[in-house]
Parts: sequence; C-alpha cells; structure tokens
Amino acid sequence: EASRSHPSRYVKLTKDQDASASGPGVEDIRPGELNLPVAVPQLERMKCFECGQVLPESHRAPADEPWTTGIFGCAEDPESCWTGLFCPCVLFGRNIQALREDIPWTTPCTCHAVCVEGGIALAILTAIFHGVDPDTSVLIGEGLVFGWWLCSIYTGNFRLQLQRRYHLENSPCPPGIVHCCFPWCANCQEHRERKGRLAESSVVPMTIINPPPLQEMSMVENNAPTSDNEASKAEHDDVEVPYETLG
Repeated sequence: EASRSHPSRYVKLTKDQDASASGPGVEDIRPGELNLPVAVPQLERMKCFECGQVLPESHRAPADEPWTTGIFGCAEDPESCWTGLFCPCVLFGRNIQALREDIPWTTPCTCHAVCVEGGIALAILTAIFHGVDPDTSVLIGEGLVFGWWLCSIYTGNFRLQLQRRYHLENSPCPPGIVHCCFPWCANCQEHRERKGRLAESSVVPMTIINPPPLQEMSMVENNAPTSDNEASKAEHDDVEVPYETLG
C-alpha cells in the first residue's frame, strides 16, 4: 500500500538491461572515487623556484642574461685559475657550499676527487701498463666513459641551479655538456660568476648627510635687547601716578 501511494522515482531495470549496464565496455565507479581532488589549471598559482613563494598573476620571469665572463676567461681571476687547475675538487666544493649552505664543501669535494680525478688516474695507469688484457682494457675504458658522463650530469646539475638563481643562459651549451667537455673551465667560470654577483649585491650606496651649520650669537645682539629693556624699565619708574586724599 505504501508503494502505491508513493511511487518510486527510479526506473526498474530488467535482467537484460542490468547485464548490459555492467558489461566490459562500462567503467565501474569505486566508492569514494568521485570525492578525489581534481586538478584545475585555473586555480594553480606560480611559485618561486628558490623560495616557493606564490607569485602574482602579473609576474613574468626575467629573460636569461649572458654570463659576465666567458668559458675560457680563466686568466681573469688568477687565484681561481690556479686552484681549478691543480685542485679542481676544492674549487668545486667551495662553489657548491656557496650555492647550497646545507651542504659542506668537503662532501662534493670528496665525490669530485674520487670520481673525476680518480677516473683520470685510472685511465692513465691503464694506458701506461701494457700488461692489462685487451678485453679488460675495453671494459675499463667503457666504465670510465660511463662514469665520466655520470659525473658530468652530477656537476652540471649544480651549474643549472646557479643559472636558475641568477637567470643565466646556456652558454656555450647545456650544463651537462659543458662539464663533460670543459670541466676545469666550467668550475672557474662558475666561481667568477658567483664572486661577481655577490660583490654586486654587497655594494650598498652610501648616503651622505651634511651636519647643520653652526649658529653663533654675537655680543652686540645680546646687549641690544638688554639696553632696551633697561630704558623701558626706567621710564616706567619715572611715571608719577596722581592720587587724591580722601577727606
């Protein structure tokens, strides 16, 4: 009786319709699937790559700037040139520590010394000693080439971070290829660029404040008002006020 007075609003499916609705061509909706968050591109905000701060909609990323020195300008800074030539691992570690304060310079220095300088030393020893089996030499050479490329990716990653921080262009080529072909020159160039950028940011224009001029009072100006006051006081004393005797 209740179903007759309040008819159901749902359409009852037959067995054939129910089987066709749950066929292989129909996607099943799992419980809670419709409540998952949906990515809306219009609501996504741009964030700063360095600090993660939300940027306004009118923000436009600055154009990439050229490097202040060239890749082969090592002679412009003799100190970094000699350090990068004889101790490239030390210069690389200092560059990383200046770029990432949470990483001590000894960690990248050790990694660079073991992988890069150690690989070069192993290649030289393999070429000097002819007693090594040719097949073994080929395997060592392939391992050195592969390790050199991995080290180039590792060192080029920090060069890429430097370029993103100061908006520098890929010059003369992407960071990984630069460190693969010119590792010593790349270290020196990054050191010069970082040193120059820090020097520019540390220069603060000085504000020159001139002191107020000294004010002097002469004795003539001080005595003039005094004499006027004394004359007016004497005139005031000489005034006779008439009075009458009351009888």
